[in-house]
Amino acid sequence: MNLSASFRLISILLVLAGISFTAAAGAEASSPPASRPAVETPSRVGSDDSSAAKPWRLAVNLEGAEKAGEVSVGVQIVVVMTLLSLAPAMVMLMTSFTRIVVVLGFLRTAIGLPNAPANQIITGLALFLTLFIMGPTIDRVNTEALQPYLGGSLSSSLALDAASAPVKDFMLKQTRTRDLEFFLRLGRFPPTAVKDLPLRVVVPAFVISELHTAFQMGFSLFLPFLVIDLLVSSVLMSLGMMMMPPAVVALPFKLLLFVLVDGWQLVIKSLVESFNI
Repeated sequence: MNLSASFRLISILLVLAGISFTAAAGAEASSPPASRPAVETPSRVGSDDSSAAKPWRLAVNLEGAEKAGEVSVGVQIVVVMTLLSLAPAMVMLMTSFTRIVVVLGFLRTAIGLPNAPANQIITGLALFLTLFIMGPTIDRVNTEALQPYLGGSLSSSLALDAASAPVKDFMLKQTRTRDLEFFLRLGRFPPTAVKDLPLRVVVPAFVISELHTAFQMGFSLFLPFLVIDLLVSSVLMSLGMMMMPPAVVALPFKLLLFVLVDGWQLVIKSLVESFNI
């Protein structure tokens, strides 16, 4: 192929390329424009869309009191949560739980079994005995305070005062006079009638009286088991068995004595009757 033929071929290819480019440009110009997505215009300020769901919001305020003299719902919730957090201390220090659990602990130590019954059993038994002993007081609280409050005849403050009255009466029946006078002197209170004593005087005096009574009952429980320990020690000494631990030999005799006299029933009976319910 000579040079003139090459130029002729290149010229033909360029002409064909120009024709195809011109045809494509004409087709694009003649085609309708592609549809573009519509752009939503922002709604006017102040327009209200009723179909739009409103977000959930939590509002905590001091509103909600419906009657004069009533505290608001928010304050009532705070008071209830505070009482729930203080419930264990109230059960231990304002009921019969203290005396029962201390006496049962002394009984377990006197027998010589530090881990039997387990702490969970001792605590559970003390709780159910507390519910049994405090039954009349709980019924009074329900009748005089809770039901009138739920019925709307008592405000929250009056219901709280009405609920504390039966509990205070129970504590005062178990509290020694000398303990009440002791805390009155410590607090520098003037001479006060028993019915007007504040709880900050009644509660510590009640706890001290309960511990005093529980230690007295624990001393009475220790005496028979101490006699068994002394007898076993004397027998082992007389037999020359000084290397034998007296506690190991005395433990079966303690358990036998406790089972023969039906010790659990005697202890529980003494605990319940000591509260004069």
